[in-house]
Amino acid sequence: MDDTSIAVGHDERAVLIGRVKLISWLSLVWMSAEGVIGTTAGIMANSIALIGYGVDSTITGIASVIIIWRFSGDRVDSDHAEARARKIVAITFFLLAPYIIVAAIHHLITGSEAQVSWLGIGLAIVSVMLMPLFGHAKKRIGNRLQSHATAGEGTQNILCAYLSLAILIGLAANAVLGLWWADPLVALIVATVAVQTGARTWQGQTCEVA
Repeated sequence: MDDTSIAVGHDERAVLIGRVKLISWLSLVWMSAEGVIGTTAGIMANSIALIGYGVDSTITGIASVIIIWRFSGDRVDSDHAEARARKIVAITFFLLAPYIIVAAIHHLITGSEAQVSWLGIGLAIVSVMLMPLFGHAKKRIGNRLQSHATAGEGTQNILCAYLSLAILIGLAANAVLGLWWADPLVALIVATVAVQTGARTWQGQTCEVA
């Protein structure tokens, strides 16, 4: 954690835990909707980047569930639960990469073109605006609670915003300029960043993303 990671009193800790659980529930609702919409839009448009984005949203939603689990019941003050939650959050980053890499390379080799998806573009715009709010809030609370799992999930939310921007650029390039290869190229970027961030989260280095 960074220099802002200082011990908090029992009452403040209880408030912060309640706050991070609420934020995690809200982000879970959004990520579930984003996963369904993104995957559906990707299948309709033959967009591997959008499909990967939808799957990534689902995985990020799973990470929110892990944080809710981490701060429920007897696990609230458990260092073992914290370490376990951090590693599970890290693993969620790795679940996405293999499928995206294989499918993106296949699209590049075969020249398979994605169709224009205005639904995907709209979804990416909303995510670019919304996900940083969730992410920064979780990172701040994670630092206060000295919880790498919470900060890592916040980092994942911020990463989702960056990926949304990349998806938006790729979809716009395809829609406006007809650059079909932008879609699988963005998908490869998504996979690469997910693996790198997963490795940092596993090691407890989760506070670097601004």
